[in-house]
Amino acid sequence: MAEMKKAGLFRYLKEAFQFRWNLLILGGATAAAIVSGHADVALPLIAAAEVTYLTGLASLPRFQSAIDARSHAETKGLARTAAGKPVNAVPARDRLLEVLRSLSEDRRSRFLRLRARCVEMQRIANAVRGDTRDESGAGSELRTPALDRLLWVFLRLLLSDQAINAFLQAADEKSIDQTLTSLKEREKKRTDALPDELEPDDRLLRSLRDSMATAELRKDNLSKARDNAEFVQSELDRIENKIAAVTEMAISHTDPDTLSVQVDAIAEGVSQTEATIRELQSITGITGEADSTPSILDANLELRNQAAAPVRR
Repeated sequence: MAEMKKAGLFRYLKEAFQFRWNLLILGGATAAAIVSGHADVALPLIAAAEVTYLTGLASLPRFQSAIDARSHAETKGLARTAAGKPVNAVPARDRLLEVLRSLSEDRRSRFLRLRARCVEMQRIANAVRGDTRDESGAGSELRTPALDRLLWVFLRLLLSDQAINAFLQAADEKSIDQTLTSLKEREKKRTDALPDELEPDDRLLRSLRDSMATAELRKDNLSKARDNAEFVQSELDRIENKIAAVTEMAISHTDPDTLSVQVDAIAEGVSQTEATIRELQSITGITGEADSTPSILDANLELRNQAAAPVRR
Protein backbone atom coordinates (compact mmCIF):
# COMPACT_ATOMS: atom_id res chain seq x y z
CA MET A 1 0.00 0.00 0.00
CA ALA A 2 1.35 3.41 -0.98
CA GLU A 3 2.39 5.73 1.83
CA MET A 4 -0.32 8.22 2.74
CA LYS A 5 0.40 11.76 1.54
CA LYS A 6 1.18 14.26 4.31
CA ALA A 7 -1.37 17.01 4.91
CA GLY A 8 1.34 19.59 5.57
CA LEU A 9 2.31 21.96 8.38
CA PHE A 10 -0.30 24.57 7.50
CA ARG A 11 -3.09 21.98 7.76
CA TYR A 12 -1.74 20.70 11.09
CA LEU A 13 -1.65 24.23 12.54
CA LYS A 14 -5.10 25.03 11.16
CA GLU A 15 -6.66 21.89 12.69
CA ALA A 16 -4.92 22.50 16.01
CA PHE A 17 -6.16 26.11 16.12
CA GLN A 18 -9.74 25.17 15.15
CA PHE A 19 -10.00 22.52 17.86
CA ARG A 20 -13.12 23.55 19.79
CA TRP A 21 -11.50 23.48 23.24
CA ASN A 22 -8.65 25.64 22.03
CA LEU A 23 -11.05 28.23 20.61
CA LEU A 24 -13.11 28.20 23.80
CA ILE A 25 -10.09 28.63 26.11
CA LEU A 26 -8.43 31.19 23.84
CA GLY A 27 -11.61 33.24 23.59
CA GLY A 28 -12.21 33.12 27.34
CA ALA A 29 -8.61 34.04 28.18
CA THR A 30 -8.64 36.96 25.74
CA ALA A 31 -11.89 38.28 27.14
CA ALA A 32 -10.58 37.97 30.69
CA ALA A 33 -7.37 39.81 29.78
CA ILE A 34 -9.31 42.69 28.26
CA VAL A 35 -11.65 43.17 31.22
CA SER A 36 -8.78 42.81 33.73
CA GLY A 37 -7.32 46.19 32.79
CA HIS A 38 -3.89 44.65 32.15
CA ALA A 39 -4.34 43.61 28.52
CA ASP A 40 -0.92 45.00 27.60
CA VAL A 41 0.68 42.35 29.83
CA ALA A 42 -1.80 39.49 29.59
CA LEU A 43 -2.37 39.40 25.81
CA PRO A 44 1.30 38.79 24.89
CA LEU A 45 1.42 35.99 27.46
CA ILE A 46 -1.74 34.44 25.97
CA ALA A 47 -0.29 34.73 22.46
CA ALA A 48 2.93 33.04 23.58
CA ALA A 49 0.97 30.22 25.22
CA GLU A 50 -1.11 29.78 22.06
CA VAL A 51 1.99 29.57 19.86
CA THR A 52 3.49 26.99 22.23
CA TYR A 53 0.29 24.94 22.13
CA LEU A 54 0.00 25.08 18.32
CA THR A 55 3.60 24.11 17.62
CA GLY A 56 3.54 21.40 20.26
CA LEU A 57 0.32 19.73 19.07
CA ALA A 58 1.14 20.11 15.36
CA SER A 59 4.47 18.31 15.90
CA LEU A 60 2.95 15.22 17.56
CA PRO A 61 3.18 12.16 15.20
CA ARG A 62 -0.18 10.80 16.39
CA PHE A 63 -1.93 14.10 15.69
CA GLN A 64 -0.27 14.35 12.27
CA SER A 65 -1.36 10.80 11.40
CA ALA A 66 -4.96 11.63 12.29
CA ILE A 67 -4.95 14.78 10.15
CA ASP A 68 -3.24 12.92 7.29
CA ALA A 69 -5.99 10.29 7.38
CA ARG A 70 -8.71 12.94 7.43
CA SER A 71 -7.12 14.76 4.49
CA HIS A 72 -6.78 11.47 2.60
CA ALA A 73 -10.46 10.66 3.16
CA GLU A 74 -11.51 14.12 1.99
CA THR A 75 -9.42 13.77 -1.17
CA LYS A 76 -11.02 10.42 -1.99
CA GLY A 77 -14.54 11.59 -1.17
CA LEU A 78 -17.16 12.86 -3.58
CA ALA A 79 -16.86 16.44 -4.86
CA ARG A 80 -19.01 18.81 -2.85
CA THR A 81 -21.17 21.68 -4.00
CA ALA A 82 -21.36 25.02 -2.16
CA ALA A 83 -24.34 23.63 -0.25
CA GLY A 84 -22.24 20.74 1.00
CA LYS A 85 -24.03 18.00 -0.96
CA PRO A 86 -22.50 15.50 -3.38
CA VAL A 87 -22.57 16.76 -6.98
CA ASN A 88 -23.79 13.39 -8.27
CA ALA A 89 -26.06 12.58 -5.33
CA VAL A 90 -29.09 11.62 -7.44
CA PRO A 91 -27.23 9.31 -9.87
CA ALA A 92 -25.37 7.71 -6.96
CA ARG A 93 -28.64 7.05 -5.12
CA ASP A 94 -30.19 5.62 -8.28
CA ARG A 95 -27.20 3.31 -8.62
CA LEU A 96 -27.62 2.15 -5.04
CA LEU A 97 -31.33 1.50 -5.51
CA GLU A 98 -30.65 -0.39 -8.73
CA VAL A 99 -28.27 -2.75 -6.92
CA LEU A 100 -30.65 -3.18 -3.98
CA ARG A 101 -33.61 -3.95 -6.26
CA SER A 102 -31.60 -6.56 -8.13
CA LEU A 103 -30.76 -8.46 -4.94
CA SER A 104 -32.82 -11.32 -3.56
CA GLU A 105 -34.86 -10.52 -0.47
CA ASP A 106 -32.53 -12.27 1.97
CA ARG A 107 -29.41 -10.56 0.62
CA ARG A 108 -31.11 -7.14 0.53
CA SER A 109 -32.28 -7.60 4.12
CA ARG A 110 -28.77 -8.59 5.21
CA PHE A 111 -27.33 -5.37 3.79
CA LEU A 112 -30.07 -3.13 5.19
CA ARG A 113 -29.67 -4.70 8.65
CA LEU A 114 -25.93 -3.98 8.56
CA ARG A 115 -26.49 -0.39 7.46
CA ALA A 116 -29.14 0.09 10.16
CA ARG A 117 -26.67 -1.24 12.73
CA CYS A 118 -24.16 1.41 11.69
CA VAL A 119 -26.74 4.15 12.19
CA GLU A 120 -27.92 2.73 15.52
CA MET A 121 -24.39 2.36 16.90
CA GLN A 122 -23.77 5.97 15.86
CA ARG A 123 -26.76 7.10 17.92
CA ILE A 124 -25.47 5.14 20.90
CA ALA A 125 -21.99 6.63 20.47
CA ASN A 126 -23.50 10.12 20.39
CA ALA A 127 -25.41 9.37 23.59
CA VAL A 128 -22.26 8.07 25.31
CA ARG A 129 -20.52 11.37 24.49
CA GLY A 130 -23.54 13.30 25.70
CA ASP A 131 -24.29 14.68 22.21
CA THR A 132 -28.07 14.64 21.67
CA ARG A 133 -28.29 17.43 19.12
CA ASP A 134 -27.99 15.10 16.14
CA GLU A 135 -30.89 12.69 16.55
CA SER A 136 -30.21 10.94 13.24
CA GLY A 137 -26.57 10.29 14.10
CA ALA A 138 -25.55 11.92 10.84
CA GLY A 139 -23.01 14.33 12.17
CA SER A 140 -20.09 12.42 13.61
CA GLU A 141 -16.95 10.66 12.52
CA LEU A 142 -18.59 7.37 11.49
CA ARG A 143 -20.11 9.08 8.44
CA THR A 144 -16.87 8.95 6.53
CA PRO A 145 -16.00 7.91 2.97
CA ALA A 146 -14.07 4.99 4.48
CA LEU A 147 -17.16 3.45 6.11
CA ASP A 148 -19.20 4.11 2.96
CA ARG A 149 -16.50 2.28 1.03
CA LEU A 150 -16.79 -0.77 3.30
CA LEU A 151 -20.56 -0.82 2.92
CA TRP A 152 -20.30 -0.42 -0.87
CA VAL A 153 -17.84 -3.32 -1.10
CA PHE A 154 -20.20 -5.42 1.04
CA LEU A 155 -23.16 -4.58 -1.21
CA ARG A 156 -21.25 -5.44 -4.38
CA LEU A 157 -20.08 -8.69 -2.79
CA LEU A 158 -23.70 -9.62 -2.16
CA LEU A 159 -24.43 -9.03 -5.84
CA SER A 160 -21.40 -11.13 -6.84
CA ASP A 161 -22.53 -13.91 -4.50
CA GLN A 162 -25.99 -13.88 -6.07
CA ALA A 163 -24.63 -13.98 -9.64
CA ILE A 164 -22.16 -16.80 -8.90
CA ASN A 165 -24.86 -18.87 -7.22
CA ALA A 166 -27.17 -18.37 -10.20
CA PHE A 167 -24.36 -19.58 -12.50
CA LEU A 168 -23.67 -22.65 -10.35
CA GLN A 169 -27.35 -23.54 -10.22
CA ALA A 170 -27.70 -23.23 -14.00
CA ALA A 171 -24.56 -25.29 -14.71
CA ASP A 172 -25.08 -29.06 -15.02
CA GLU A 173 -21.79 -30.66 -14.04
CA LYS A 174 -23.18 -34.16 -14.33
CA SER A 175 -24.17 -33.50 -17.94
CA ILE A 176 -20.71 -32.05 -18.68
CA ASP A 177 -19.03 -35.17 -17.22
CA GLN A 178 -21.27 -37.44 -19.28
CA THR A 179 -20.51 -35.45 -22.43
CA LEU A 180 -16.78 -35.57 -21.76
CA THR A 181 -16.87 -39.34 -21.15
CA SER A 182 -18.78 -39.88 -24.37
CA LEU A 183 -16.36 -37.72 -26.34
CA LYS A 184 -13.36 -39.60 -24.97
CA GLU A 185 -14.90 -42.92 -25.96
CA ARG A 186 -15.64 -41.68 -29.47
CA GLU A 187 -12.15 -40.20 -29.76
CA LYS A 188 -10.56 -43.54 -28.74
CA LYS A 189 -12.77 -45.48 -31.12
CA ARG A 190 -11.87 -43.15 -34.01
CA THR A 191 -8.16 -43.25 -33.14
CA ASP A 192 -8.14 -47.07 -33.07
CA ALA A 193 -9.85 -47.18 -36.47
CA LEU A 194 -7.35 -44.89 -38.20
CA PRO A 195 -3.75 -45.54 -39.22
CA ASP A 196 -1.29 -43.35 -37.32
CA GLU A 197 -0.37 -41.36 -40.42
CA LEU A 198 -3.99 -40.31 -41.03
CA GLU A 199 -4.74 -39.00 -37.53
CA PRO A 200 -3.46 -35.38 -37.99
CA ASP A 201 -5.64 -34.91 -41.10
CA ASP A 202 -8.85 -36.48 -39.80
CA ARG A 203 -11.60 -33.87 -39.50
CA LEU A 204 -13.79 -35.93 -37.17
CA LEU A 205 -10.92 -36.54 -34.79
CA ARG A 206 -10.03 -32.83 -34.70
CA SER A 207 -13.68 -31.97 -34.03
CA LEU A 208 -13.92 -34.51 -31.20
CA ARG A 209 -10.74 -33.25 -29.56
CA ASP A 210 -11.87 -29.64 -29.82
CA SER A 211 -15.18 -30.60 -28.18
CA MET A 212 -13.25 -32.36 -25.41
CA ALA A 213 -11.15 -29.24 -24.82
CA THR A 214 -14.35 -27.17 -24.60
CA ALA A 215 -15.88 -29.57 -22.06
CA GLU A 216 -12.70 -29.43 -19.97
CA LEU A 217 -12.84 -25.63 -20.09
CA ARG A 218 -16.43 -25.72 -18.81
CA LYS A 219 -15.32 -27.92 -15.90
CA ASP A 220 -12.51 -25.46 -15.14
CA ASN A 221 -15.02 -22.59 -15.17
CA LEU A 222 -17.20 -24.46 -12.70
CA SER A 223 -14.23 -25.08 -10.42
CA LYS A 224 -13.23 -21.41 -10.53
CA ALA A 225 -16.82 -20.37 -9.84
CA ARG A 226 -16.90 -22.58 -6.74
CA ASP A 227 -13.62 -21.06 -5.55
CA ASN A 228 -15.01 -17.56 -6.15
CA ALA A 229 -18.22 -18.44 -4.32
CA GLU A 230 -16.26 -19.66 -1.31
CA PHE A 231 -14.05 -16.56 -1.32
CA VAL A 232 -17.03 -14.20 -1.63
CA GLN A 233 -18.83 -15.91 1.25
CA SER A 234 -15.73 -15.63 3.42
CA GLU A 235 -15.25 -11.96 2.50
CA LEU A 236 -18.90 -11.17 3.25
CA ASP A 237 -18.49 -12.55 6.77
CA ARG A 238 -15.10 -10.84 7.23
CA ILE A 239 -16.24 -7.39 6.09
CA GLU A 240 -19.50 -7.65 8.03
CA ASN A 241 -17.45 -8.27 11.17
CA LYS A 242 -15.09 -5.41 10.27
CA ILE A 243 -17.99 -2.98 9.90
CA ALA A 244 -19.51 -4.16 13.18
CA ALA A 245 -16.15 -3.67 14.92
CA VAL A 246 -15.72 -0.18 13.45
CA THR A 247 -19.15 0.96 14.61
CA GLU A 248 -18.55 -0.46 18.09
CA MET A 249 -15.24 1.43 18.31
CA ALA A 250 -17.21 4.67 18.28
CA ILE A 251 -18.47 3.85 21.78
CA SER A 252 -15.12 2.91 23.35
CA HIS A 253 -13.02 5.57 21.56
CA THR A 254 -13.75 9.14 22.58
CA ASP A 255 -11.09 10.56 20.24
CA PRO A 256 -12.65 10.95 16.76
CA ASP A 257 -9.23 11.37 15.14
CA THR A 258 -8.05 8.00 16.42
CA LEU A 259 -11.26 6.35 15.26
CA SER A 260 -10.96 7.97 11.84
CA VAL A 261 -7.43 6.57 11.39
CA GLN A 262 -8.61 3.07 12.30
CA VAL A 263 -11.61 3.25 9.96
CA ASP A 264 -9.38 4.39 7.09
CA ALA A 265 -6.88 1.61 7.76
CA ILE A 266 -9.60 -1.05 7.69
CA ALA A 267 -11.08 0.38 4.48
CA GLU A 268 -7.67 0.33 2.79
CA GLY A 269 -7.47 -3.40 3.57
CA VAL A 270 -10.23 -4.37 1.10
CA SER A 271 -8.20 -3.71 -2.05
CA GLN A 272 -7.91 -7.43 -2.86
CA THR A 273 -11.66 -7.82 -2.46
CA GLU A 274 -12.31 -4.93 -4.83
CA ALA A 275 -9.96 -6.51 -7.39
CA THR A 276 -11.99 -9.73 -7.24
CA ILE A 277 -15.22 -7.79 -7.69
CA ARG A 278 -13.79 -6.13 -10.79
CA GLU A 279 -12.92 -9.58 -12.19
CA LEU A 280 -16.54 -10.65 -11.65
CA GLN A 281 -18.07 -7.58 -13.30
CA SER A 282 -19.10 -9.52 -16.39
CA ILE A 283 -21.60 -11.58 -14.38
CA THR A 284 -22.66 -9.04 -11.76
CA GLY A 285 -23.57 -6.22 -14.15
CA ILE A 286 -21.78 -3.54 -12.06
CA THR A 287 -19.42 -1.89 -14.53
CA GLY A 288 -17.95 1.52 -15.29
CA GLU A 289 -18.37 3.32 -11.95
CA ALA A 290 -17.71 0.31 -9.73
CA ASP A 291 -14.75 2.02 -8.09
CA SER A 292 -16.69 5.24 -7.37
CA THR A 293 -18.05 4.95 -3.84
CA PRO A 294 -21.54 6.47 -3.39
CA SER A 295 -22.67 8.00 -0.11
CA ILE A 296 -24.55 5.14 1.54
CA LEU A 297 -25.16 6.20 5.14
CA ASP A 298 -26.63 9.54 4.04
CA ALA A 299 -28.72 8.10 1.20
CA ASN A 300 -32.46 7.52 1.35
CA LEU A 301 -32.79 3.86 0.39
CA GLU A 302 -36.58 3.64 0.56
CA LEU A 303 -37.72 1.07 -2.02
CA ARG A 304 -41.48 0.92 -1.50
CA ASN A 305 -42.27 3.45 -4.22
CA GLN A 306 -39.70 2.08 -6.64
CA ALA A 307 -40.67 -0.19 -9.50
CA ALA A 308 -39.58 -3.69 -8.60
CA ALA A 309 -36.98 -5.18 -10.90
CA PRO A 310 -36.69 -8.91 -11.60
CA VAL A 311 -34.58 -10.58 -8.93
CA ARG A 312 -31.95 -13.13 -9.96
CA ARG A 313 -32.09 -16.03 -7.49
